[in-house]
Amino acid sequence: MKDKLKVAVVQDSSVPFDAEKTARKACHLIEEAAINGAELVVFPEAFLGTYPKGLTFDSPVGKRLPEGREDYLKYYNGAVEIGGSEISDIASVARENNIFVVMGIIEKGGSTLYCTVVFIDPEKGVVGKRRKLMPTGSERLVWGFGDGSTLDIVESELGAIGTVICWENYMPSLRAAMYGQGVEIYCAPTADDRDTWVSTMQHIAMEGRCFVLSSCQFLKRGDFEEDYRCTLSDNPEEVLMRGGSMIIGPLGEIISGPVYNENAIIYADIDSDTLVKSKLDFDPVGHYSRPDVLSVHVDKEEKKAVYY
Repeated sequence: MKDKLKVAVVQDSSVPFDAEKTARKACHLIEEAAINGAELVVFPEAFLGTYPKGLTFDSPVGKRLPEGREDYLKYYNGAVEIGGSEISDIASVARENNIFVVMGIIEKGGSTLYCTVVFIDPEKGVVGKRRKLMPTGSERLVWGFGDGSTLDIVESELGAIGTVICWENYMPSLRAAMYGQGVEIYCAPTADDRDTWVSTMQHIAMEGRCFVLSSCQFLKRGDFEEDYRCTLSDNPEEVLMRGGSMIIGPLGEIISGPVYNENAIIYADIDSDTLVKSKLDFDPVGHYSRPDVLSVHVDKEEKKAVYY
């Protein structure tokens, strides 16, 4: 990892179902983070492509209604492709501002949507992606399942950067897969704004002896159009996601945040020496592991429905 590094976490909302406008908004936020000295910036889960909070897609058990299919069409049309113009524009701004971007997107993969995170290097452009392995609850209706082929961390000039998305962070084996690759900057884009998320992030930072950067949207009902069929509220001022973004050090200490109920970019200066010092008494895949008793097998092969 680079000796000293300033990092940023964005807490803001998408422009729901409008990828072009959201990309423009993201570009402005990236520029702001860079102006304030950040060399890496993390965005929330599904920022580019929309997190459809409170939408049911009219899919009760045993039935799918036509209105829900219309909602899915709108959702699909607002998603993005890795090689599309929105990602290209963000990569250009990253290059112009010399800042590494970790961006939560809804990715089109054929006719299936994936909750994905893309890694954008300022010099090389898109250098990796992570598809969410396990969508949570009803997310499984509208998002496909990732596989082990996107579990690689990204080795960059800033350090070893990895991403675990939202409730994947409660999967011990997946965390181990990140630790085993030597993750130094552990990014956790999320839609979880619960109080318990703070202790989860602190635990992971201390368990993995890594820096944890967690980013969540601050999202109101009024950020959606009036005809958005949200089951949670019709009040434009109702907060659907309150944020809670934060940056945690490798001994579980809160460096910045959590911030609630406002748009913000939070910053922290991090130091590679802290990583080394934290491992004096604990290294989860080194001197504090017992591979003779416990180990994790990771299958990194891409899984396809049809092989030719």
